Amino acid sequence: MKHLFKAAAIALAFAGSTVATLSIATPAIAADTVVTFDPGTVRYGYNDGYWDNGHAFHTWAQPENMTTYRSSKGSQYFDYAHTRDTNQGWIEK
Repeated sequence: MKHLFKAAAIALAFAGSTVATLSIATPAIAADTVVTFDPGTVRYGYNDGYWDNGHAFHTWAQPENMTTYRSSKGSQYFDYAHTRDTNQGWIEK
């Protein structure tokens, strides 16, 4: 009987340490979220940012995003600040 309690205590200790290790490792894995840039969400691009299809202006999160948009098919990029125009660069069609 004494050996049974010892074995059960060891098993519980081992299971507890495994659960603790998994709970520590899980947040680190979840933090590695990848965010990608979709040029299809951009309506008009400017050197200081872009208008999205929902009529909201954003600055470029990374310089590579501007380059990606400029090289995408059908892009409408203007190499000046969106504030140059009275309509802030939004073009009604």
